[in-house]
Amino acid sequence: MIAREWKCRVPEAHSEGFTSYLYETGIKDSSATPGFLGAQIFRRSLVAKIELTLITYWDNLESIKAFAGNDISQARLYPEDEVYELEPDLSVQHYEVIEHQISSEQRG
Repeated sequence: MIAREWKCRVPEAHSEGFTSYLYETGIKDSSATPGFLGAQIFRRSLVAKIELTLITYWDNLESIKAFAGNDISQARLYPEDEVYELEPDLSVQHYEVIEHQISSEQRG
């Protein structure tokens, strides 16, 4: 399994709107690509901004190419990103997943 990591920053005022937009674009397009295995979005507060990290999981590099194009090190951006004053990382990182466990136990 391969994990693909992308980060961006948005002003706090755009955080909720951009997160919804991310679901409508990146998550939707990723999940429609054969070989997509799942995704996680992480959020952390910075000074007057929010940083979002999107991790998508893939069965192999060829699946990522089907989503991102031949240069899988480049971020896939969308036309309306600028509406949210997005500060995107223009490159992404890929990791071989050597351990993947999620507890089925629900914690309150």
